[in-house]
Amino acid sequence: MNGAAAPEPTEAPAPSPQVPLDWRFSQVFGERGAGEDVQDVDIISAIEFNKSGHHLATGDRGGRVVLFERTDAKDHVSRKDAEKADYSISRHPEFRYKTEFQSHEPEFDYLKSLEIEEKINKIKWCQETNGASFLLSTNDKTIKFWKVQEKKVKKICEMNMNPSNAPANGSPAGSTMCGSSARTPNGGILKPGGLPLLRLPVVVTSQETSLAANCRRVYAHAHDYHINSISNNSDGETFISADDLRINLWNLEISNQSFNIVDVKPTNMEDLTEVITSAEFHPSHCNTLAYSSSKGSIRLVDLRQSALCDTHSKLFEQHEAPGSRSFFTEIIASISDIKFSMDGRHILSRDYMTLKLWDVNMDSGPVATFQVHEYLRPKLCDLYENDSIFDKFECCQSGDGLRVATGSYSNIFRVFNCGAGGSEVTTLEATRNPTRRQIQNPARPARSLGSLTRVVRRGPENTGIDANGNSYDLSTKLLHLAWHPSENLIACAAANSLYMYYA
Repeated sequence: MNGAAAPEPTEAPAPSPQVPLDWRFSQVFGERGAGEDVQDVDIISAIEFNKSGHHLATGDRGGRVVLFERTDAKDHVSRKDAEKADYSISRHPEFRYKTEFQSHEPEFDYLKSLEIEEKINKIKWCQETNGASFLLSTNDKTIKFWKVQEKKVKKICEMNMNPSNAPANGSPAGSTMCGSSARTPNGGILKPGGLPLLRLPVVVTSQETSLAANCRRVYAHAHDYHINSISNNSDGETFISADDLRINLWNLEISNQSFNIVDVKPTNMEDLTEVITSAEFHPSHCNTLAYSSSKGSIRLVDLRQSALCDTHSKLFEQHEAPGSRSFFTEIIASISDIKFSMDGRHILSRDYMTLKLWDVNMDSGPVATFQVHEYLRPKLCDLYENDSIFDKFECCQSGDGLRVATGSYSNIFRVFNCGAGGSEVTTLEATRNPTRRQIQNPARPARSLGSLTRVVRRGPENTGIDANGNSYDLSTKLLHLAWHPSENLIACAAANSLYMYYA
């Protein structure tokens, strides 16, 4: 109207490349000494941060659950208080041992003549209530719901007996004293008239506290096959448990009843072609869950469609290239773990050789593929013979969704950048010096996830040797790891040791 020239539209600036993270050793719990043998029952089999990241839980093959709590100032004091105490607010997260309890014991199924191990397969944190922590833990057959709470210690302060009526030193129990009063054989005082005064303890509550873990409910006898996954729902009331052929839906308050929502068992077991390997609820949509299969596919299920979810709402799978099929194709395609991103937009999956990132809105293929240990591909025959090819590696994603991580052999794990403009691949070893195996990877142009373009990023590929040029050790494998929900902190298990690294 006033004749001023309209401003010309300007293009949005290209996203600046992310600065590679500098990973450093933070803490270790249960570090093995030189030459020290590790007992099988002490090997860690599950790791899980709670939603706030203030607590960390681990489970082991001995059926124990160990809890750690965050102790650094960032989560427990304000910035103003930290400045007064001359304490750096940017300090990395630190944890300390909190408590442990025996979650499961070895059992025997007499009907099937089957031993049930006490090994903890999965741990999931539930919503906190009134300062108490709640979590689910499961072995192959039984799920348990635990409440961990601090309780004030009660002590016996004194007895309610009048000291003036106490017998003199050396007086026999039945002697008379204080006139006509007498002592009864149990130490009470017999008053005139024959009615004794009971000696009752006076209990007082001290300022000392102790942590107590109580099993609130046991969810049993619902799975014929080994439980591989549990996942709690965003509604805070229900959770799922999955075995090879079925997924059951539970209410936390009801332990004697569950609903079968997915059943892939064929009428004739000879027609069985795939099994369920992992299952997880959507982080915010209580009606949506995903489960993976041994054929490398992921199915998205909507609980609103029907009571028995025989049909999926979406199917995510990557079709193999023509002529590339071999004896090992289906084995290495089996997905061992899936994780939703915190915003629910992506699903991260881990098969034997790769990590794949899927967009829930695009089922034509993964938006990114990360090669974990491509140098093992020529050795698949050897890995099959020693059963290493059936190892189940877990995966995790950072809270901001920009990076993903998974483990490999020789106690190493790899962190991949999946954000816009990022291309670094970091190899770390679960030791006090994590970067001694790190390899500088040539930068490759990477596209943003929003572009929905499939990307493949490979690490170093050296036949018969690991990423550092050294011989790999198949007996030391890093299967379990977890990423802090809001910080760049990774907790990982190497045998019986829990290592933490920050960036």
